[in-house]
Amino acid sequence: MLSLLAEQLTWANFGIMFAVAVLFLLLILGYVTYAIYFERKVIGWMQMRHGPTRTGPLGLLQTVADVLKLLLKEDTIPKKADRELFILAPAITFVPAFAVLATFPFTKTWQFADLNVGLLYYAALSSISTIGIVLGGWASNNKYSLLGGMRSAAQMISYEIPLVMSMVGVILMTGSLNMRKIVEAQGNWFWEWNFLPQIIGFAVFIVAAISELNRTPFDLPEAESELVAGYHVEYSGFRFAFFMLAEYVYTFAIAALTTVLFLGGWHAPFPFLDFVPGILWFLIKMSFCVFFMFWLRATLPRVRIDQLMGIGWKVLLPLALANIFITAIVKEILR
Repeated sequence: MLSLLAEQLTWANFGIMFAVAVLFLLLILGYVTYAIYFERKVIGWMQMRHGPTRTGPLGLLQTVADVLKLLLKEDTIPKKADRELFILAPAITFVPAFAVLATFPFTKTWQFADLNVGLLYYAALSSISTIGIVLGGWASNNKYSLLGGMRSAAQMISYEIPLVMSMVGVILMTGSLNMRKIVEAQGNWFWEWNFLPQIIGFAVFIVAAISELNRTPFDLPEAESELVAGYHVEYSGFRFAFFMLAEYVYTFAIAALTTVLFLGGWHAPFPFLDFVPGILWFLIKMSFCVFFMFWLRATLPRVRIDQLMGIGWKVLLPLALANIFITAIVKEILR
């Protein structure tokens, strides 16, 4: 009798977790839909254009129409492609992008998984998406997609190192890999947040994160003017949509990670503003980070591949090492 009851409770818990995961996925899909719309509008305004205006009121249904168009398109697979890997690659790219969101503490009480190694979990899972991009490029049996996949592998592996190392300074200051503890260690005044004492690490993190997302000015893997869209040139329909979905989910993840590590998470910038719910402060900071990424796309030109690799290995890596060294010395002095 007790074993039957325990089994029923297990299935009930699984059902609740599954329902919450599906609900969160729907929220993320809504974010992606209107993040794309917002990006088009922002870039349009900065370039003296209107952006989407025709589909729906104020063009609000333009992205919905684009998604429907992708879902209705024929799903083609090249004749000489590696069929199994070609089909699997978009899923390998997207699933880690969604899974890493489980560890972010959006408020004091709202967090799906409170892991003591939350930062390590993020770094490990986000690296898997590179495998999906390389697989997609190689399995397509197309020289342009292969070149885009190899560029992406070189870029993402190179910039993963300074990205992770830029987090080490925050870990040294907090003494924990737990994202909740990192937010709690930051004070209630904005100058007590990590972006000031870790200004070098913060700068390295921002540049490396934008490169990890393959966004302008580091969008070499999918440079349309050079590679005819790069690694996903042979993809169409919903498989192409999966690659785009993964890219914009990662903008959510990077913006949330920046908020947690450097911008105080759910903390208000001043104590007298604590009456505003923490989730609103988190969303405001995260939205600013997303806007910053869109802003860069409208203003900066694409760098050359040699400049890209030079920035990663000759600039960001030494700065990240120097930040760790300085942080360790300061912590030892103040201990």
